[in-house]
Amino acid sequence: MKRALASTEFAQGVFAHLSRIRERSPNPKAPWGKDWESFLEAIGFTTAEEENEARRVAVALAADGLLNLKLRRDAERIHRFIVPLESERQWFGAFGRIHPADTPDKRIDLKAITWVPDLQFLLHTRVNVILEDLLKLNAFLCDGVAAKPIIPIKERSLQIFGDEKRLDALLTSALFRPGRLNLLAHLRSEVIGVPLAWRRGPAAASAQPIIVIENAATWHSYCRWNEGGNFFSAVVYGDGNRFVDGVRYLSDLFGELGGPRRILYFGDLDPQGVMIPYEGSSRTKAAGLPAVEPHLWSYRQLLTLGAGGGQPWEGEPAPEFLYGWLGDTAESVRQLFAASQRLAQEHIGWEFLRNKRSLDSFTS
Repeated sequence: MKRALASTEFAQGVFAHLSRIRERSPNPKAPWGKDWESFLEAIGFTTAEEENEARRVAVALAADGLLNLKLRRDAERIHRFIVPLESERQWFGAFGRIHPADTPDKRIDLKAITWVPDLQFLLHTRVNVILEDLLKLNAFLCDGVAAKPIIPIKERSLQIFGDEKRLDALLTSALFRPGRLNLLAHLRSEVIGVPLAWRRGPAAASAQPIIVIENAATWHSYCRWNEGGNFFSAVVYGDGNRFVDGVRYLSDLFGELGGPRRILYFGDLDPQGVMIPYEGSSRTKAAGLPAVEPHLWSYRQLLTLGAGGGQPWEGEPAPEFLYGWLGDTAESVRQLFAASQRLAQEHIGWEFLRNKRSLDSFTS
């Protein structure tokens, strides 16, 4: 696999999942694969443009023998992808990692190298990262890191590795587990989220909350709805998983609105879709901003309109703590997830919203 191809966001997502699975099961009898649509949801690919790009990369990977693709009956859409067992070491090598199944005696003796204090854990810890990358990190950490300014992760990655995406890939490795390397403290860099797109409400100076919408189509419909109803001081496009890193921009948004507002959220009802605002709320509270709350009115409508129209969910099950975030919809969502089903937020579309012009019973 070419390094340029391995650094695409879709390939990074595939490898992040594959490496976690192989850390737990390094000698598999069967290959790892994933349902296409649920995987795209899991890695935050929510737009048609992102899906088309993912498909392009997946087809290229399949041509190189690095993926097997199972197509739907129309042969136009991917149903499932599988990473062949015989290609796994190519995947790990492309991302600068060693396959967990490789025995220690086949690796370089790390004890023969003088490591800086921050990398001393390499003397007794297996990290499955190629020696070239470890040596580049060691050289960087020797050079007075504490005095360096904090810069974006891709800028730091280019400085260290000559590859702006290498550090993103290594974040999934054992190098960055608790008690080892820390991106901010040791490498003086940070992940920069995609800026939040948002549309001001008709009376933005008032105290109405803002609402964050996970997917683009529903964001568009809620913007149209808000123009007439003036329910929110702003409608923000969360863009799937990107919202978590993008919460840093909320303070700028509040500055333009004239002060903080309640932050409501509406997204897909699947474990990943609920985890996004839950993690986002941890970020907002750490930054001294309001917590992210569920827009319960929207979730109630979704559960009602989507009843019987759920789609299969093949991702990880929801951890118990997520249900506490869902307020009075928790039990209904628990039943949905227990049936391995999900509901796309697009059930709440413009045809439904355009008839909702009253604030009767309109609460969060």
